[in-house]
Amino acid sequence: MANQEKDKKIEMEARKRAESTSSTNTAGQKANDKSVQLKKELGLIDGIGVIVGVIIGSGIFVSPKGVLLHSGSILMCLVVWLLSGVLSTFGACCYAELGTAIPKSGGEFAYLNASFGPLLAFLYLWAALLIIMPTGNAIIALTFAEYILQPYYGKCPTPQLAVKLLAVAVILFLTFVNCYSMKWVTRIQDSFAFAKIVALLIIIGAGMYHLIFGNTENLQNVTEDTSWNFSNIALAFYSGMFSFSGWNALNFVTEEMKNPVRDLPRAIIISIPLVSLIYLMTNVAYFSVLTKDEILSSSATAGSFGDKVLGVMSWIMPLCVALSTFGGLNGGIFSSSRFIF
Repeated sequence: MANQEKDKKIEMEARKRAESTSSTNTAGQKANDKSVQLKKELGLIDGIGVIVGVIIGSGIFVSPKGVLLHSGSILMCLVVWLLSGVLSTFGACCYAELGTAIPKSGGEFAYLNASFGPLLAFLYLWAALLIIMPTGNAIIALTFAEYILQPYYGKCPTPQLAVKLLAVAVILFLTFVNCYSMKWVTRIQDSFAFAKIVALLIIIGAGMYHLIFGNTENLQNVTEDTSWNFSNIALAFYSGMFSFSGWNALNFVTEEMKNPVRDLPRAIIISIPLVSLIYLMTNVAYFSVLTKDEILSSSATAGSFGDKVLGVMSWIMPLCVALSTFGGLNGGIFSSSRFIF
């Protein structure tokens, strides 16, 4: 009997130790899980700001030339812009489904890892970190520097050293902001997304003003010189789709959304059609003011539009492009930094 009681005591002590160890491990695991999670600070408005802010960069201000060059006519050009928006919406809806099914930050990396395993996801991750994201952000930063310095040099060429130094400075500044505070990142993104829309609404308003007062001579022969060549149409779509790049940006930060299942699809469904409508109306405004030859001979359609409509205030257009690219760069750094999470 004494031996049995002794064995029971030993067994009870062993169980207590096991339960204590298990609870300690569970608490440690919860602490570790909690420590690597990103803060859920993004709501619906922030999600819309991220998508709109990343999509509307320099593309809509400079790409109309490429679309018109390869499509040939005004009507075909507008059709390409419309279909580019439709295709982007379809792609974004697919990403909305992936984002709600796999609510993790990392975008394509998270989806490839869940679907095809770590090897393919690892290869994509390093290609994106070393090539895709850095080069894209560098181009946006150089575009920002070029346009912000352009009014100071007038018709003289902008010194490339100054452009590169300013591009490096803005990348370092936005990197610091992204490291310092998520709230400041979202404030910058939301503010500049709003500023971009206002800039495009100014262009649309000026174009509508011209049309209302009967200045429709540029829209008389909208089907003239239409190109039906498959290669040309493909190149036109390439230029159009370039202006919509970034519709997948919110999927990189899904984990930081307060309610991704509800807000991710809503943000996508609101943002992409909104941007598509703004792009289409902006191009109509361009065509109402500028002739086809003026657009094709211009290096920046918005700049030529400003010279013709705004007169001495034409410096506003380069400033708008610079602000647009600044917000796009902030969104690019914000989303690309989430790959490793």
